[in-house]
Amino acid sequence: MPLSTGTRLGLYEILAPIGSGGMGEVYRARDTRLKRDVALKVLPDAFARDPDRMARFQREAELLASLNHPNIATIYGVEERALAMELVDGETLASPLPIRTTLEYARQIAEALEYAHERGVIHRDLKPANVKVTPEGTVKVLDFGLAKAIEDPSGRTEDPANSPTLTAGASGVGVIMGTAAYMSPEQASGRPADRRADIWSFGAVLYEMLTGKLAFAGESISDTLATVLKLDPDWDALPAATPASIRNLVRRCLNKDRKQRLQAIGDARIVIEDALSGGPQEMEAPAARGPRHLWRWIAALALLALAVPAAWFLKPEAKPEQPLLQMEISAPEGATLGSVNYAQLALSQDGRRLVFLATSRKDLKSMLWMRPLEANLAVPLPGTENAIFPFWSPDSRWVGFFAGGKLLKIDVAGGAPQVICDAIGNLLRGS
Repeated sequence: MPLSTGTRLGLYEILAPIGSGGMGEVYRARDTRLKRDVALKVLPDAFARDPDRMARFQREAELLASLNHPNIATIYGVEERALAMELVDGETLASPLPIRTTLEYARQIAEALEYAHERGVIHRDLKPANVKVTPEGTVKVLDFGLAKAIEDPSGRTEDPANSPTLTAGASGVGVIMGTAAYMSPEQASGRPADRRADIWSFGAVLYEMLTGKLAFAGESISDTLATVLKLDPDWDALPAATPASIRNLVRRCLNKDRKQRLQAIGDARIVIEDALSGGPQEMEAPAARGPRHLWRWIAALALLALAVPAAWFLKPEAKPEQPLLQMEISAPEGATLGSVNYAQLALSQDGRRLVFLATSRKDLKSMLWMRPLEANLAVPLPGTENAIFPFWSPDSRWVGFFAGGKLLKIDVAGGAPQVICDAIGNLLRGS
């Protein structure tokens, strides 16, 4: 039964209803001791009357209350049959959003997940309804870990294919559908969820922010779950301006095989930060660059060609010992690497990214791939098939290369390669 204004639950006085869901009624309440407003989540009667479940819920809530992160709504504690949480002013996550806004919100969600995963806490029910954005633009992830905290430890549920939210006894179709659309295939199949289930849900939320549509939708619960298990999202719905690295990230997050899925949300954060640091994509015709710009690229290539051989013959003066950086370059899935030398890979001028050539085992075509040094997650650069001799621009924004008898460049933030000029000489034709 809904609680009326003025009702007291321990230290909390009910002020107004906020909403309801699979985990019970939610109210705006006043903490009479600390004189602050909170969100009070009142648990269903059937749950509250079960001492064993309440004791288990108390233990889980204590763990969740230890999470202290600016992008996670804080849990204050349990009072009688209610959970007191931080009251977040703002709107739930909307879509579609501009690409840069999407990436900024996605970065904050990834940071929240990364923090919790490092402490052994999995959300299990990430969806736009559980994400709020404050008027200042700060993202707050709500209900962290509550799906596990409130579930029946006996494993009883009306439908084993239902989402974790439903194990609380919810029967509202809106709640079921809203959760099913973001469930990982392993959750939809009734298997245990780990942090890779959160990565799947993150990918579904990111897709929706970019496109304004559900990654997985159906006319009924069973249709939605079948879509999650069997079908892929409409990849063509992603905006044309979406950076290639973000396109690849969404695909990696929504891989139905969790062994092939992105394994750590921190890698997603790094890719997003890298895309954000690239700045807005500049669309400019090659002819507008003029001869002066062409000679800058040719000079850069010449310097690169001279600098690498010179390093073998010139002995540098003794310098203070620098920390040793060790890294491993793994071939992308379904591809192989050739012999690693300066003609096949290049390090950006800012020392943050590496571009290299890899050859597909299927069609034996080579193309350029890019990865940040901080993560072993390479993304392809579309349109660079049969490229050779990659090199970076001084501002680390563009990659130059030769292919088909042309000198080309590509913006690593996204977009198609642009032809700079014809390349003379059979060695540089790349065909």
